[in-house]
Amino acid sequence: MKLSPFHLALTALVAAVLLWSGWQPYDRLTWWLETIPGMIGLIVIAATWRRFPLTRLCCFLIALHIAILCVGGHYTYARVPLFDTLRTLFGWSRNHYDRLGHFAQGFVPAIIAREIFLRRRVVASRGWMNFLIVCVCLAISAVYEMLEWWTAVAGGEASTDFIGGQGDPWDTQEDMFMALIGAAVAVFTMSRIHDRQLAKLPAPPVA
Repeated sequence: MKLSPFHLALTALVAAVLLWSGWQPYDRLTWWLETIPGMIGLIVIAATWRRFPLTRLCCFLIALHIAILCVGGHYTYARVPLFDTLRTLFGWSRNHYDRLGHFAQGFVPAIIAREIFLRRRVVASRGWMNFLIVCVCLAISAVYEMLEWWTAVAGGEASTDFIGGQGDPWDTQEDMFMALIGAAVAVFTMSRIHDRQLAKLPAPPVA
């Protein structure tokens, strides 16, 4: 599938945000840890595009998620200026940009998983498919939290900015809960528009 002006513009925007993010970030190690999942995602998309092009909705959400990662990588999740302003305005106990990031960690993978499930005909029942999509997103969130744990064990205090717990003893559970909410919201709000876009793509061979 040939890249359209939409895809080219989206690619250019993602590249610009990534370059901005990497210019004098608050902490270089944190920047790498936060942005490398997005970079890996871009490589996978580029490698599989001819065989498995994605819907515009999926591409847009992936680009948005990478932008969220880049902002968090540049400032660290506990120091994003806009959310510091909101923290003061609403009297929050912490900078909640981290919560937005974990909501996206459920929302965006849910649409990616839905696209794969439907186009590869993994599950016949829509009900079971929705349930499994949420399970996949929770699994991704759990693996990410374990990576944060292993990073903390290996890096000690140097990993604090990557973990972004801000002293909250329930940060891990709350992060996973936000991913759960994000996945559920994606499934129940994006399905119709996603189905319309899927109908425009050629069906890949069944795996």
